[in-house]
Amino acid sequence: MTASTLQLVWPNRAGLPQYQAALERGWSPDNVRGAKAAAEELQRIAADPDAFVAAQVDREAKGSPISLPDGSTVRRIPGYRRWLWDGEFCGVISLRWQTGTAELPPHCLGHIGYAVVPWKRRRGYATAALRLTLREARAEGLPHVIITTQPENLASQKVILANGGEFLGRFPMPQGYAEGEEFYYRIVLPGNPG
Repeated sequence: MTASTLQLVWPNRAGLPQYQAALERGWSPDNVRGAKAAAEELQRIAADPDAFVAAQVDREAKGSPISLPDGSTVRRIPGYRRWLWDGEFCGVISLRWQTGTAELPPHCLGHIGYAVVPWKRRRGYATAALRLTLREARAEGLPHVIITTQPENLASQKVILANGGEFLGRFPMPQGYAEGEEFYYRIVLPGNPG
């Protein structure tokens, strides 16, 4: 399969077994919390698969608070996840925002986050998924998006740059995260001055 066959689909019960299998193989949709986040998702799926699927789309931020790596929790903001799909589950991409502004709370590491399963990498899927999600971000009224990545994550940096990312600099991780730095990028969405 190639990036041209990639689709973004809404999380659904039919695809949930493949999502669950990816978690069980050691993949995590959370690049910061890793295996801990994957274990929590497996528990939520086991407890109530329908509720898990429904919680992937939360435009009103009604879900439970978000757990940060240090164990603290913060208020959820509106957002949703889409699954990357080429006939099989390939990964996730999420979009989050605050209503009426392009600003994000200090704990939020960007408007968009993505994670491709290891066995589907190097196919251009993350680049294609980000391109498609930028259209959705524009439809949500955002003039631009902020995306962060770790300095050593060259693959993610290439994905961002391929989609028009402008490097804003290195910034320390916010409170609640481990020490370190993130690279920050901004992508101005079509029809917007930024």
